[in-house]
Amino acid sequence: MKSQRRWMKSILDEAQACKTRMPWERGLRRQAMISRRKAAPAPRLKQAAAG
Repeated sequence: MKSQRRWMKSILDEAQACKTRMPWERGLRRQAMISRRKAAPAPRLKQAAAG
């Protein structure tokens, strides 16, 4: 296996230290939001008065 260069090691270390959540990492938070939305009763729509 080739040894890693110094810049590659610093890039990988910085990526591991990053705390920003990316959209594709939403996992459990997104799943919980969707389940709450499905569990809530559907809102009633107002009907326009005929006439």
